Amino acid sequence: MNRSERPFFDTRFQALAHRGGQLPDGGAENTLAAFSRAVHLGYRYLETDVHASRDGVLFAFHDESLDRVSDASGPIAAWTAGELSRVRLAGGHTIPRLDELLEEFPGSRFNLDLKAPGAVVPLADSLVRHGAQARVCVSSFSTPRITQFRRLTGGRVATGLSHRAIASFLAVPRLVAPWVSGDVLQVPLRFWRDRLPLVTGRLTRHAHRCGLRVHAWTVNDPIRMGELIDLGVDGMVTDDLEALKLVLTERGLWEEAS
Repeated sequence: MNRSERPFFDTRFQALAHRGGQLPDGGAENTLAAFSRAVHLGYRYLETDVHASRDGVLFAFHDESLDRVSDASGPIAAWTAGELSRVRLAGGHTIPRLDELLEEFPGSRFNLDLKAPGAVVPLADSLVRHGAQARVCVSSFSTPRITQFRRLTGGRVATGLSHRAIASFLAVPRLVAPWVSGDVLQVPLRFWRDRLPLVTGRLTRHAHRCGLRVHAWTVNDPIRMGELIDLGVDGMVTDDLEALKLVLTERGLWEEAS
């Protein structure tokens, strides 16, 4: 499918709720309550990460380890799905399965970061099972991981460029672009230990000429949000859902989820 025809990108601007959105009282990220709040605010796009349990069930969880945000410890891949269902996050929330999210929010679009090699095949299978290929974009830092996913899904799912592909595109965009697989550059604002700007007008212009979109992460300052829109970015990931909604509304770019 041509990049310009991807249903996932059919809004003027893609506003993505980071890790499903965080509860304003400091509650846990990536919970059904957080996702529900983002949807209630009108967010059409929900960003999260996927890991696989020891028995191949996908969970929406950012870290490789359970230690930071739960009452358990150790790698998530070492636990079975049944065991993970009993793990509790802040506020007593559970870790949602990807199947739950796709079923609970049928009108939402999900930007999924493939965080583990064991999640690739289950994710490809899950999207087919739910008929969700058109409402998902999948990214990964890992070139082998995203390459395997594209092969399994036959190009039917929108994908982001891997870190290696992004680096090559930044170095020689005109030479690399014809061979780039993927639909969108999803990049931080700065790189090289936060010393150099990455999202620039030059980058967005090059990307657009090559048929690629640009999403910036993670942007929480309203002034910076406006500056990035002026640079031509096509979307951004944020923790501050209210701020991004207000900025986009003021600029006529907010599109309420139906």
